[in-house]
Order: sequence, then C-alpha cells, then structure tokens
Amino acid sequence: MSRVGKMPVSVPKGVDVAINEQLISIKGTGGNLSIANNHLVKVVHSADSLSFAPADESREANAMSGTLRQLVNNMVIGVTKGFEKKLNLVGVGYKAAAQGNKLNLAVGYSHPVNFDMPSGIKVETPVPTEILIKGADRQRVGQIAAEIRAVRPPEPYKGKGIRYSDEKIVIKETKKK
Repeated sequence: MSRVGKMPVSVPKGVDVAINEQLISIKGTGGNLSIANNHLVKVVHSADSLSFAPADESREANAMSGTLRQLVNNMVIGVTKGFEKKLNLVGVGYKAAAQGNKLNLAVGYSHPVNFDMPSGIKVETPVPTEILIKGADRQRVGQIAAEIRAVRPPEPYKGKGIRYSDEKIVIKETKKK
C-alpha cells in the first residue's frame, strides 16, 4: 500500500466532511471544496480523521489511494489555513497594483496587463514589487501564480521579470570579446 495513502487525514474542529459515491466535500471557515470520489479508493470517515484504502489489489488503486489522500489533505488545510504564493517583480519600473479582485501589472510592455481573479482567490500587493496570491484551493492558487509569472518570466542575463519569492535564477555570463 502507498506510504502516503496509509496515513490518515486529521479533520480539525469546525471542518465538516461529506462523503457520497460521487463526491467528497469539505466545508470550513475558508470556504467549500469538493473533489470527485474515485471508485478505486475506499474512504472511511471516523470521529476526527479520514482514512483511505485501495478497493482492490491493483497498482492503480494503490496509487490512487495515496493521490486522493493527499488531495483531500490539501483541501482540509485549504479550508482551515489557506494557501499562499508570493511573487516578486524584478526590473526598473516593474510594479503591480491590486484593486479589488483585479491585478494591474506594469512590466515593461507598452500597455498595462490586467488580470481578473476568479472567485475564491484573493490578491494583495503589500509593496508595488510584491504580489501575494491567497486562496483555499492549492491547485488554483498555484495555477494563477504560474499564469501571472508567464506574463514576464525571468530572463537569464539580468534576471528581470516576475519570479516566485523562493526561486533562484542562474544568471548567464555574457559573451566576451
């Protein structure tokens, strides 16, 4: 059995779990999240934990038990604490401004780039060169951060662009005569 799949998911106080044949729903202070239930995995809801086991002895069921367990664990963490991605803008004149659920970027193009945030995702700019993306769904937070980074990815010679806060950019050496 999968090592990840063996570990139970602890459900903290204030989080409601609803399991039926098609859907696993998690409800908490951070919002509501749901995922399709897989027929290869048996989900057992006890008092304060969820446990996952493969429905049969196949490799697919074993793999899906660990995958589904981690996805549900991320949902529980998302509705309690939430997830956050931090982006930094590096470059002269590069700045970002959050207005409600819109993000305006000035990153060296002749026009400003505007992003509309989907529901459930919040964006903040504590400093004009820093973007914080917050939400309960880990996948959506990461996807939005990747889309914003793709507007101006860091270039390898000066390092200018939009990068994750923990990203290391290897600067190339320029040509010598």
